[in-house]
Amino acid sequence: MASTQDSPFGVLLKNPLVSGLSDVYNAFQERRGRLGLSNPGLVENIAKEVQRDVLTTNLMFSGLRADLTKAFSFNPLFQVSHQFAMGERLNPYSFAAIYGTSKVFAQGNFDDQGGLSAAFNWRWTDSFTTKSRFSITPNATADMTQIENEYLGGDFSAVLKALNPSILEGGLTGIFIGQYLQSVTPKLALGLEAVWQRAGLTQPPDTAISYLARYKSDNFIASAQLQAQGAFNASYWQRLSDKVQAGVDMTLSVQPSGTMMGAFTKDGITAFGAKYDFRMSTLRAQIDTKGKLSCVFEKRVAPPLTVTFAADVDHFTQQAKIGLGVSIEAGSEELQEQDAQPPPNIPF
Repeated sequence: MASTQDSPFGVLLKNPLVSGLSDVYNAFQERRGRLGLSNPGLVENIAKEVQRDVLTTNLMFSGLRADLTKAFSFNPLFQVSHQFAMGERLNPYSFAAIYGTSKVFAQGNFDDQGGLSAAFNWRWTDSFTTKSRFSITPNATADMTQIENEYLGGDFSAVLKALNPSILEGGLTGIFIGQYLQSVTPKLALGLEAVWQRAGLTQPPDTAISYLARYKSDNFIASAQLQAQGAFNASYWQRLSDKVQAGVDMTLSVQPSGTMMGAFTKDGITAFGAKYDFRMSTLRAQIDTKGKLSCVFEKRVAPPLTVTFAADVDHFTQQAKIGLGVSIEAGSEELQEQDAQPPPNIPF
C-alpha cells in the first residue's frame, strides 16, 4: 500500500503554506477546547425559557377542549390521540398519531375540516438531524412544505431551512433561512439569522439579516434579537426559587409609515409573567402593557387525568375569554406494570 508521501496529495501535504495553515488551525482548535464552551442551543430557542415556559401566550385557548391519548408502547414510543373542541380557532375534531425512537420521529394529524399535516425527522448522527414538515388544507393557498437540516456542534449550532421551495416556474422561489449561533464564552453566545425569500419570478428577492445574543448565568438568562426590518426583541428570565420562575419579554418595532414626510411608526409591547410549580399543578400568570391579564392553571387530578383552566381579560377592549380543557392519558395494564420510559433523545 502506498504511503501518504507517495500519494498524489503528498506534495500538497508537505507544502509549507498548507503545513503552516494546519498548525494554525490545530492551535486554534486546542485553545478553543480549553475555553470549556458548550452548545448554545438553537436560534429559535434563544428565548424559550420566557416565551414558552413562563408566558401564557402560546398556551391560551378559549372554549372547551378534551384530549384523549392512548399509548400502545413506550420504547419505541407509539401513541394516538383524539381531540374534541368547541371554541375560537379550535377544530371540532382532530386525530393525531406519534411514533418515535432515538433515531426517527414521525407525527401525523388529521382534522374534520380536511386538513392534513405531517412531520418526519431523521437523526443521521448524534449531531446532524433532518426535519421535514408538510401541511395540506382545503384552501390550497395555505399548503406548506418545510425542510430543515440541523447541526449541533460542540460549541455552536447551524440550521438551514427551506419553506415552500420550488423551481417549477423556471426559477427558484420560496423562503430560505440560515441560522448560526456560536458560544464565545462559557456564558455568552452570539449569532445571526439570514433570510432570502422570493414569492414569484415577477418579484425581486428580499433579503434580511438579524443579529442575536444570549447570556446564560447560573440563575438567569438574558437574550436580545435585532431584526433588519427595524424590530427589536429582548427577554429576561430568572429562577427565583425551586418552584418560582419569572420573565419579561419586550418587543419594539420602528417602520416607515409610507407618508411623503418620511415619518416612522412606532409600536411596542412588554409582557411580564410568572410561573409557580405546585406538587401536582402549575400556575402561570401574565400581564402586558396593552392591558391584557391572563392566567393558565394546570392540575393533575389523577395520574391519567389533567385539567387545564385558561382565562384572559383585555381591559382596553373590555373583553374576556375563558377556556377549560380535560386531558386523559390511557395505557394498557401491561405498560403500566412495566413502568417503561420513552426512548431517550427523540429527534422532536
